[in-house]
Amino acid sequence: MKAEFINPFIVATTEVLSQETGRQLKISKGPLAVLESSYTSMDVTVMIGVTGAILGIVMYGMSERTAKNIVSAMLGQPVPIMDRMVESAIAEMGNVITGIASRGLEKAGYPSTLAPPTLIVGRGVMISTINITRIQIPLQTEIGDMEISVALKEFKSYG
Repeated sequence: MKAEFINPFIVATTEVLSQETGRQLKISKGPLAVLESSYTSMDVTVMIGVTGAILGIVMYGMSERTAKNIVSAMLGQPVPIMDRMVESAIAEMGNVITGIASRGLEKAGYPSTLAPPTLIVGRGVMISTINITRIQIPLQTEIGDMEISVALKEFKSYG
């Protein structure tokens, strides 16, 4: 998988998390890994399909605690339970991150269209990316850890 498919998501995630929480978060990136498993490893996963010059999916995984911490920071007040409002906010955050990243992909010559976000709650849900390698990028922040999984490939017949 090309670095130009991955970097826009790291940049966009950093930008959106800092912007939405209203503070400059210290975000550190762990080592990238090729995923062998088709199962979600986090409590909450936002999945967004990508089509156009590239095809595949992007997923943002986090613990329930991280999801509540992010929404708490966005609202400026504690969010004690994982409810529809938290789910909606996290799904929309994934949508915004992917939208910003898609601008970076377009600048690199890969225009794309995004599907609406799908929120998956629960670990161990199987999401197969069939013949597309899945790269996982762990991110550590002071409000919780996230994983970005990018499974994109160039669509040779596009355009």
